[in-house]
This record gives sequence, C-alpha cells and structure tokens, in this order.
Amino acid sequence: RMIGFHNLPQTPPQAPITAKIRPENQRSAFGVRRSMASLGYQETINFSFVEARWEHELAGNSNPIKLLNPIASQMSVMRSSLLGSLLQVLKFNQDRKAQRVRVFELGRVFLRDASVTSSDTTVQGFDQPMRLAGLAIGAVDEPEWGCKERAVDFYDVKGDLQALLAPTALTFEPAQHPAMHPGRCARVLCAGQAVGFVGELHPKWRQSYDLAQAPVLFEIDLEAVLNRDVPQFAAVPRFQAVERDIAVLVDEAITHDALMQAIWSAPCEGVLRNAVLFDIYRPKSAPPDGAPVAASGKSMAVRLTLNAHDAALTEQQIEAAVAVVVSNLAAKVGAVQRA
Repeated sequence: RMIGFHNLPQTPPQAPITAKIRPENQRSAFGVRRSMASLGYQETINFSFVEARWEHELAGNSNPIKLLNPIASQMSVMRSSLLGSLLQVLKFNQDRKAQRVRVFELGRVFLRDASVTSSDTTVQGFDQPMRLAGLAIGAVDEPEWGCKERAVDFYDVKGDLQALLAPTALTFEPAQHPAMHPGRCARVLCAGQAVGFVGELHPKWRQSYDLAQAPVLFEIDLEAVLNRDVPQFAAVPRFQAVERDIAVLVDEAITHDALMQAIWSAPCEGVLRNAVLFDIYRPKSAPPDGAPVAASGKSMAVRLTLNAHDAALTEQQIEAAVAVVVSNLAAKVGAVQRA
C-alpha cells in the first residue's frame, strides 16, 4: 500500500501451472456426498477409534489394531468397519426420540495387510481403504396425507445403492456378515467384483444395542462408487415397440438375477429392448405325479419389450424372438413355459 501496486515487479511463477481435469467416468468424494444427501441421508463424521467390542461383534475382527495411547478406555482400537459408528449415531438419536434416521459416513478403515509396503501415503503392514456406509430406520418417507406410513426395508436401501451407482448395474447374491441378519443379507457385486454388503441388522445386535426396530445397513468400497460408467447415447426408436408377457415355471432356488441373465443371453438379433419381472406365483397345492421338476417351484412372469431400428417387427419376428427367449430359459435355468 505504501509503495503502490503499480510499482511491484511482475514476476511470473517458476513452476508451470497445469489444470487437472477429472475424467468423465470418475466423480469426487464431494459428489458422492451430494448424491447421498439427495437420497435423503445425512452425513456423520465419527472417530476412527472405536470400542474393541464393536470389532468383535460387528466386523468379526478378532485381532483389531490396538492403540498404544488411546484417548479413552472405550476407544482402544482402530475400526475396520464403519457400521459400529453408525449404530452409535442411531442409538444417540433414538435416545432423543428420533423415529426416522437416515445417516451415512464416508471414511477410512484400518486393516492388517502384510502385502502393504511403506510409502508417502501408506504404512507397512496396514491397509487404509476408504469406504461408504449408510443406515436407514423408520418410515420410508416423511409423514404425509397421501399415503400410508411404511417402514424402510431391505429393498428400499438396495434401491438407494442402485440409484447411487447408476448407470452401473449392480448384482446381489445371498451372503453372511457378522453384523447382519443371516437371511436378510446380500453381497454387492459391481462388474462381478464383490464391493460390499447390504442387509438388516442381526436380531442379536438389535437386542444388545436396545433398538426398537432393526435398521438396514450397507457398507461398500468407495472406489467402486467413484468409478462409474459414462451414459451412452442411443437414438429414439422410430417404430412402435411391442410387448409380450411370458410366464415360466422354475425351481424355487432360481433367483431374479439368474432369470434375467438367461433372458438377456438369448440370441434375439438385437430386438429385445427390455425385460421386467412383474409377478411371482407359488402354487398352494402339490403338483400332480409326473409333473416336471420346475412345476414344484414357482411361476415367474416377465414382460418383454421388443423393437427394431430399421423396420416395424412382423408377427413372425415377434414370435421367433419370444420362442428364442423361452428356449434359452429352458436351457439355462430349466424353465417350463406355462400354458
């Protein structure tokens, strides 16, 4: 101010300045936080030091990383899972009469890994990946007059995960997790790789933590969320689509994912545009003697959408495409078409 800005020398910086542009198929951690907030979750930030009991019960970790000088006796180990911190947040809120809680945390966990070597960002023998975890309990939506109140369930949180990673398609398979209900837990797979778990809290831990209702939780690797597929442009079809419904009898063990894989793998010459499961029926009476094995299972009804870019489909093309799908279902999952 005393010398005058116009008298200061104009000295360019010595180091080159290059703007770093994030690839389109990646998003930032801040973008993930915004996406979670848009799904109705609130972010929490918790200590990385947790109770040893959490590690044993919720993570199945019998050898957690212990602190030499913990800040409190109940915070003596490093966490290998974010679920314990979210349950603590839930308990704190429910003790203050909060009925509807939807929270998430994006943070680091600490695992023993002998393959990790020391560097500027790593410590030898310890892996420190970033994870995203969420918890939901209470009503699905805020109270309103237009619809009845319904408690959040496994499928609501599963849908939140699918919306978070869209357009990347996720698959789910039954799994076991120390913190989750044995029959209401699924492993989350992205491009065939296991990236986390989603499920309802185990009844034993619900009683142990004195919760009135079992929350639905998920925990996935952050790297899987940051990397996403770039949407591809597709021209709007010029011709009207055709829908056909098929119902097939399959064994009780056949899952929705297995059924859809069999449908999409059928050689339909590109005319199959969509397939949606819209009904599942389980016969109450036993099948007659001599009935096929699939008849003792369940009936799954699927709506097929067919279309072509170059011309309107003829009835022969439609029937041929449906026949190919039914034939592939029979070959892949042992399905029998219902009359």
